[in-house]
Amino acid sequence: MPGGNYFGIPREKIKWFPTIDYDRCTSCLTCVNFCRNGVYEVSGNPSKPKVVNPYNCVVGCSACASLCPNEAIKFPPREELIAALKELYRQAR
Repeated sequence: MPGGNYFGIPREKIKWFPTIDYDRCTSCLTCVNFCRNGVYEVSGNPSKPKVVNPYNCVVGCSACASLCPNEAIKFPPREELIAALKELYRQAR
């Protein structure tokens, strides 16, 4: 469910999306080739992945980080996500 709402919460309020550590990234583009939600785009010369649509990232998904051979992709801790979702649900009531 890219963008839009996540169980009634506007996706833009949920800070769950990847960040790239370019010191570790070797531009293998595994993340770009894996993600079907358009989170990443290739840019620059030499080509590097770039997060262009962060809120297209599926809430709770970190598969791209798991596939990255150099651990260059990071997500917020899951505990932060859970706490933020609880607070957002509470505010939505």
